[in-house]
Amino acid sequence: MVRDAERTVATITLTPEAEQGLWSEAELKEPSLFINKLTVARTHAGQNLGGRLLDWADDRAYRAGATWLRLDAWTTNEALQRYYLDHGFTHVRTVREGAAINGGPRVSGWLAQRKTQPQEHGFVDQTPDIRPLLPDNGKVSKNAGRR
Repeated sequence: MVRDAERTVATITLTPEAEQGLWSEAELKEPSLFINKLTVARTHAGQNLGGRLLDWADDRAYRAGATWLRLDAWTTNEALQRYYLDHGFTHVRTVREGAAINGGPRVSGWLAQRKTQPQEHGFVDQTPDIRPLLPDNGKVSKNAGRR
């Protein structure tokens, strides 16, 4: 999370867990971390906090040994999709079938990824170190990078 004095102004969740039904079995075997819940307060929009958080997540994923930083976005939100493309993500495919994790219809099935690499994000990172990827199953420790 990004704080401005006593206020949280941006947040991101970086997790080893992918939403069920989105990524293929082969993709899930590849060392990856997944972004969800990227949010920036409207009062701080236009300051590239979202882009810097994406770079922070990329850097963390790289240091954990992940090959890919992946995300899913709403299938109907073309502006958000363009935002991710402009930040170096490549569209993989759009999944429309299946149900959302809350049991409702799937709305978040636009899948994108970018290859991880070291990033200069400008944040003072106070999160615990991420454990390296486990070599036997290609997953990151459940405690890795939760933020």
